[in-house]
Amino acid sequence: MKVELISIGDELLIGQTVNTNASWIGEQLAERGLLVHLSTTIRDVENDIIQSIDAGIKRSDVVIITGGLGPTKDDITKKTLCKYFESEQELNREVLERVEFFFESREKEMLEVNVQQAYLPKKALVLNNLVGTASGMWFEKDGKVVISLPGVPYEMKDILLREGFPMLLEKFSVKELYSKTIYLQVIGEAFLADRLAELENQLAAKEVKLAYLPSTGMLRLRFNGKKSDEVVFEIKKSIELIKKEIPVHFYAEYNISLSEVLGKELVHQKKTLATIESCTGGAIAKEIVRIPGSSAYFQGSVVSYNEVVKQNLVHVNEDTIIEYGVVSEEVVKEMAEKGKELLNVDYCVSTTGVAGPDSDGINKVGLIWIGIATNKRTFAKRFHFGNDRERNIQSAVLTALNMLRCELFEIKT
Repeated sequence: MKVELISIGDELLIGQTVNTNASWIGEQLAERGLLVHLSTTIRDVENDIIQSIDAGIKRSDVVIITGGLGPTKDDITKKTLCKYFESEQELNREVLERVEFFFESREKEMLEVNVQQAYLPKKALVLNNLVGTASGMWFEKDGKVVISLPGVPYEMKDILLREGFPMLLEKFSVKELYSKTIYLQVIGEAFLADRLAELENQLAAKEVKLAYLPSTGMLRLRFNGKKSDEVVFEIKKSIELIKKEIPVHFYAEYNISLSEVLGKELVHQKKTLATIESCTGGAIAKEIVRIPGSSAYFQGSVVSYNEVVKQNLVHVNEDTIIEYGVVSEEVVKEMAEKGKELLNVDYCVSTTGVAGPDSDGINKVGLIWIGIATNKRTFAKRFHFGNDRERNIQSAVLTALNMLRCELFEIKT
């Protein structure tokens, strides 16, 4: 069965808004055994919408449209769908009551344009929007299905999860996929693929596919196969093997961030944490406090971007800086040790380096030292991430957190 996506919106085409809807829908469909074979992005123009729907119906079994269902004049998708499916609009009383409640519960005035959102095509099956005002719509033509959804991500997701996906699975009797994703850090896609070449061949014989999904500082590895006892067993066995073989890189087998993993373990061990940051500028602390409840273990941070601050506030010895340079193993270790004392914590993470885009005249761009001080030892590691400032900082953040994870779980590196 073929599924096609149509994303409507000028803001998507000019890069003003990133099309996260298409990636989310594609991922969710894949988990349910439905694969997207084509995804297009078009303007809020009637003729473009009609041509795209017409072409989509001819080549696909299901066409999912997002966007263009708002209350403003530039949102023309509903009117265009009425024209394409030769359907008049009628007032849907249930939808009107829901829209009225939406505004009443928020103590906001309901305007006439909002009332218009309760007028829907007679030929459409209404997909209820319980978190917004624009209803989803389900059309059928010649055995094909066209679903129209609001472009607001949380509204689109709610409609599909509650009604859209279950209805599609029932109509097309799709065989369920079994999908598992594991999360790895500080490992390259090519390196992992080479290491897993034999395992990948074994899984392919069982009709299980591996997908490598890299991003800055981390890699997701997804297993997909038609659900059966054998496939489930093979995937679980493979995950356990990877976990055992590369524990330094493997940090989770469900969707959880590295900072959440650390937070849970710090709470479990009743340990505290602080950071002393230079080149990362507080980015590690920001990632840590992003997690609710982080106040239970995170004590604070010092952003010692300047040498004077390192000396006067963190108490790094001036002689250490003069002898070894501010970007050095000795300085980053001293930052971690002094920070641990200063903030009275069990663990302190420190960074110093050259994030870029310009060199400091001595060290290459992307050279970053990460240090950790614990109650047992102080150690540091040297990394060279690349030439892009933002990626260097993000990579340093995730690498520092992973180093701390290995220390907490006593994983040998």
